[in-house]
This record gives sequence, C-alpha cells and structure tokens, in this order.
Amino acid sequence: MAKRKHVEDDLENSADGDDSEQEFSGLEESSSEGSEDEYDEIRVEFEWFDPQKQDFEGFQMLLRQLLGTDASFFHLGAIADLILEQKLLGSTVKTDGNEGDPHSLLTVLNLKQHRNRPVIKSLVDYLLERASTSSSLSPLISLLPANSGNEVGLILSERWVNIATEVVPPMYEMLLEEIEWAVNDKEPYTFTHYLIWSKIYHAVPSTLDETTNRPMKKMKPESNKDVDDGQSMYYFHPEDEVLHRYAMLYGNFDYKTPVPEGDSRNAFQDFGVTPHGHLILINAAALKSAVKALKTEFPFLPTTSGATMDESWSTTP
Repeated sequence: MAKRKHVEDDLENSADGDDSEQEFSGLEESSSEGSEDEYDEIRVEFEWFDPQKQDFEGFQMLLRQLLGTDASFFHLGAIADLILEQKLLGSTVKTDGNEGDPHSLLTVLNLKQHRNRPVIKSLVDYLLERASTSSSLSPLISLLPANSGNEVGLILSERWVNIATEVVPPMYEMLLEEIEWAVNDKEPYTFTHYLIWSKIYHAVPSTLDETTNRPMKKMKPESNKDVDDGQSMYYFHPEDEVLHRYAMLYGNFDYKTPVPEGDSRNAFQDFGVTPHGHLILINAAALKSAVKALKTEFPFLPTTSGATMDESWSTTP
C-alpha cells in the first residue's frame, strides 16, 4: 500500500489514494575517457510505502548494515517481524513499485511496550552495555530501563549508500504524523524521548603507502564530520549533523565484534574507513523542530513533473 499522506506542503497531495511518487534528477559521471568533469543526468522515481510482508528480507539486509559488525548479536528476523506488525507506522522507499525491494527504511519501536520480547530485551541490554563504555552516552543507563518512567521510541533509519538524503525528511514527517494518529487512536506511542540508532566512521590511512613509498594524498575536508577523541568522525547519514542541534545527547561507541581492518589497499584509494555505532537522544518536542530543520536542509524543489532535489547527486561509477 503506497503512502497517501503529504510529504511537502507545496507538493500535490493525492486525495484519491494514488501512490506518493516523486521524481528526482541527479548526475552520473560520464564513462568517457578524459571527461572526469562531465556528468550525465539521470532521473529516479521514488515511492513511499508502508512496511509490507514482502519487505521482510530487505529489512534484514538494511538492519544488518545499520547494526554493523554486531548485527549477529540480534535476531534480525524478529526485528523485521516487529516492524511489519506495525502496519501503519514507518515508511520504506522503493524505485520499482510496491513489489520492489526497499531501498530505505525508517520506523520506531516502543522499547517499554515491547520490553518482554526477547529481541527488544537484547537491543536494550546491548545499548546499556555500550552506553557504559562512553561518557557521552552514560545518561542512557538511567533512561532506558523499563522502570525509569520514560517512554523511549527507538528509531531505526537506514538506506542504501546511493539513496539521497533528501528522501529522509518526508519519512520523518510521515512518522510524526503516524504517531499522532496512533496516539489519537489510544495506541501506545506517547513517547517522551526518541533514541536514533545510527553509525559514523573515521578515516584510516592506507598502509599501502608504507610498503610502496607511494606519496599519500591528503583527505579532502568535508562538512559532514565531527571530532571524537581527537579523530575526525564522518557521517554515513548526513542528517545526523542536523539532528545533533536538537539532541539532548549524542555519542559514538565501538562495536563489540572487531571491525575488519579499514585499509584501503583493495579499494585503490588513499583512505579506508573504520565504522562505529552512533546514538542520538532527542526529546519528543524537539524532534518536531528537528524535522522542520531537515526539510530546510535537504528540501524538495517541486516541478511540473514531480520533485527535483536542490543539489545534484552522483552514483558510484
């Protein structure tokens, strides 16, 4: 079932239940020799859907990517089942219609409501353990337990690498709208806080330079980075930088399972990456303001044929 709610006030809102389809333009690097600065325009049509049973395998793949090397600690199928039980909560983005694979997922799980489920218990226990290893995350130790009196919604947001950040604000806007509807229907989604599970990485210089005496290029400065323990940390999810402005706290944690060496020798690049887990805690009222900021930072530009991103994006050559 395609989403029928609006994603932007100045985009057409279908009153008869048509698919929420938006078309985006981007740029793809030309494959011609000697044309590094030449790009070819591509157009991609995104559709937003409710989570559906055919998304089960796709959800597991996205969850595995989000949870990193520690994904094996969790029953991903059970998490996917729980997401699917919430039929009218959360969104997916697809490019091949209803039966296509989900390229992006955003949903929220009620940690208190589902506290007796083994998979939720494993998630909470893991988060408490990881929070105990980080001074910036340690306040979560008193906030997450079911007897704390807090109503925490765990937001899971992940997408494939080439999916543009501009799909995220509509998903958050839909989620807030769905939560409001659920609360009006007396459903247990009156959250006091939202905990967003994300990921971040730092660059690892290649050891190939040491073995070949090859001069190493300097890493290009990027705006989507932060500093943690003296290391430049970069965002897998650029929207995290905006969410930080409204957060009560945020911080990184190391995975329990050793991350494979982030060398870049097999990628023919000067830098590899080492990923880390990342958590952002936002109170319920602040998330509404954060979503407005996301819409400003990563907006749609409506056109007669759909919507076009304000900044071009590139696919991996």
